[in-house]
Amino acid sequence: MAPDSAGPKSRLKSLDPDIRRARKSPILDAIDTEALLDMRKLRAYRLGRFRAELKKRDCMGALLYDPINIRYATGSRNMAVWTLHNAVRYAFIPTEGPITIFDFHNCEHLSDGLETVAEVRPAVGWTYFGGGPRLEEFAKRWSAEIVDLVKTHGGGNRRLAVDKLDPVGTHGLEAAGIQIVEGQAVCELARAIKSDEEIACMVTSVTACETGMARMREALKPGMTENELWSLLHQANIAAGGEWIETRLLTSGGRTNPWFQESSDRVIRSGELVSFDTDLIGPFGYCADISRTYFCGHGKPTDEQKQLYGLAYEQIHTNLDLVKAGIGFREFSEKSFRLPEKCAPNRYSVVFHGVGLADEYPASIYAQDYEKGGYDGVLEAGMTICIESYMGEVGGLEGVKLEQQILVTETGYQLLSTFPFEEQLLPSRWL
Repeated sequence: MAPDSAGPKSRLKSLDPDIRRARKSPILDAIDTEALLDMRKLRAYRLGRFRAELKKRDCMGALLYDPINIRYATGSRNMAVWTLHNAVRYAFIPTEGPITIFDFHNCEHLSDGLETVAEVRPAVGWTYFGGGPRLEEFAKRWSAEIVDLVKTHGGGNRRLAVDKLDPVGTHGLEAAGIQIVEGQAVCELARAIKSDEEIACMVTSVTACETGMARMREALKPGMTENELWSLLHQANIAAGGEWIETRLLTSGGRTNPWFQESSDRVIRSGELVSFDTDLIGPFGYCADISRTYFCGHGKPTDEQKQLYGLAYEQIHTNLDLVKAGIGFREFSEKSFRLPEKCAPNRYSVVFHGVGLADEYPASIYAQDYEKGGYDGVLEAGMTICIESYMGEVGGLEGVKLEQQILVTETGYQLLSTFPFEEQLLPSRWL
């Protein structure tokens, strides 16, 4: 057992010490000082990791369209959700040399004061929305500008890492002799190991998230709708300086099984379970990905509800005890909690996944899925991951979703999410 973790049976009784340990850990001192967060240090760390990955692949630089990747490498942001599906903002980041942001119409001022950004130019939008029948004309103008930057900063190297690009743009760069290299791997591997400043940002996001979760818990009552309850998390996040929530995964009663149904106008009834997954992008753009299941009303949970909750609770803590730097993703999967036969077909998509500016690398899936879709790797100190559980029988009435967000250490883990579990839903063997 990891020295900074505890077995599932003792977990509930030792919850307060765990919370104190998480809140007193050195990572929190970064936001508990007079200087607060050193954002320049954070940006320098992230850009350094990104450029190190480019060097490993002998790339002269990168062209980024994903707003999360742009933010990681430069600290610059603008309408992230909108630019996820409108290709009107991109960044050229040479492995060595000045960074150029191409921003949306009249948005040049948004990168003012960022030491990472040397120049801001107007973006050339050439998707059909922006270009219409002139798409190819605009794409040629766009590609000529990118090719010129590659020639200027590449020193003859024409290997350019790209995270996302439509066919017309890809063909234009390749026709000009640019060798396009898969760029999302560069971004994911760079983002995998967090600095102290990043962890401090993440803890701030978790705090905003857990504030919303507490308001949801207090407000939950029979007669309110799923959407009413879900809105409280959004409000708390926005009020704390958070940004958006990536999914709508909150359901009640029979809609909790199977998982991956979205919040609706359904009225929550007394005696039902309410399960949710926050998927919240909070302050500083960092993700708080925490799942809990509540019981609605003043009655007593059924034996079936407590059995499901107890199994999910056991899975979370059995798998937490496996966490430490050096364990392989596949090894983790093979040693992880075995689902009951009736729950296995409804299993979640992963056993754990990375978390940072969003859900990210790495991930470990269930052992029975590895040959079809798994990959190996090793957990490293400084990674932040989420341990997942969904427990619902095939044909069963309800399901339970639980999830903890943690920092991987050399000897185990530190909790980042500290929201309590539901004592009334736990079978007596865990109390």
